[in-house]
Amino acid sequence: MTDFPGLLRTLTDAGVDFIVVGGAAATAHGSARLTLDLAVVYRRSPEQIDRLVTALAPHQPYLRGAPPGLPFRWDAKTIAHGLNFTLVTDLGALDLLGEITGGGMYEDLLSHALPLDVFGIPCRGLSLERLIVVKRAAGRTVKGGALQARVARARHLAHPSAGPARHQPVDIRPGSPRHQPGCAR
Repeated sequence: MTDFPGLLRTLTDAGVDFIVVGGAAATAHGSARLTLDLAVVYRRSPEQIDRLVTALAPHQPYLRGAPPGLPFRWDAKTIAHGLNFTLVTDLGALDLLGEITGGGMYEDLLSHALPLDVFGIPCRGLSLERLIVVKRAAGRTVKGGALQARVARARHLAHPSAGPARHQPVDIRPGSPRHQPGCAR
């Protein structure tokens, strides 16, 4: 099980610049969908890579899904020569992303990041609208219309003269065509 507060605190306490993306960002925006990992886009400057390596080293990062014993060196050179890393740590699953499809790198996403309070830890998270864009660009479905409905409501609140917020109702009853087992909305 992933210790989301532990991972976030590890990164923020070390001064790592990152933006929360993926399922954790969706959850911070009110999605009831659960995620098993923390996905972040990190700044790839040499100073930031050093901070990242130092922060995570005590938590034994290793490539998630790799066979045990596969040589993997957690150091600044490895991070600088790589880009995206799906890791398991003693705090849980962490996706370190240097770049994401449809969004780019940290610097490209910064103007789409919002200050969030996740588990009582202040950090940056990708805006809901941009999160939907990058999920679609990556070929990921945005299920049930819940995130789209939140965007529509937010737009309506920001611009009430544009008319009512429009979204598709979602039937969450078991057996309904749009119900997904294990997913509360």
